[in-house]
Amino acid sequence: MKNFIFILTMAFFALIIYGDLRADKNKKADMNNPDLQKATFAGGCFWCMQPPYDQLPGVVSTTVGYTGGDVENPTYQEVSTGKTGHAEAVQILFDSTKTSYWELLQVFWHNIDPTNPYGQFADIGSQYRTAIFYNDEKQKELAEKSRRELENSGKFDKPIVTKIIRASTFYPAEKYHQEYYKKNPSHYNQYKVGSGRSGFLKKKWSEEK
Repeated sequence: MKNFIFILTMAFFALIIYGDLRADKNKKADMNNPDLQKATFAGGCFWCMQPPYDQLPGVVSTTVGYTGGDVENPTYQEVSTGKTGHAEAVQILFDSTKTSYWELLQVFWHNIDPTNPYGQFADIGSQYRTAIFYNDEKQKELAEKSRRELENSGKFDKPIVTKIIRASTFYPAEKYHQEYYKKNPSHYNQYKVGSGRSGFLKKKWSEEK
């Protein structure tokens, strides 16, 4: 009986290891996919911008970090001063045959207040500004089109101030910021509600869900 249990246990762990190796292999295969593209968005606190994209089909990975400034390898403490020029942002690696850049843009607009030039919700400062960082002319064209459509929709009674800017170096944030909503779900949810983001988005977009 002990030998039988031992064999079952070893088989169980072998399946886990095999699954992990297979997942790693698939991930590496995805990285060689010619249809993979990058998209970068700043929408205030980057904790709140990662979950919406993680849920999309075709998204290979999301990384929160800093971009748009002139300080190399900035830390969270430095960016938080608002003096580095960087904005908190999320960079998305996605398969364009499964999720289009246009769809990513719609998710972006539905998760921010594009009329606030000073930050987002309870977070004030240039590091919390909204922006679309395009990687090529096609992304720029689609970003500008999506902004025009939002302006003409009448959804907001104030001007849309989100800027569309050429992408520059993206610096990944510290490890504890990555997937913060998974690591600290209670605090993340408290922050999203307490900052006013959750209520604003629900009021503005709930009728479309």
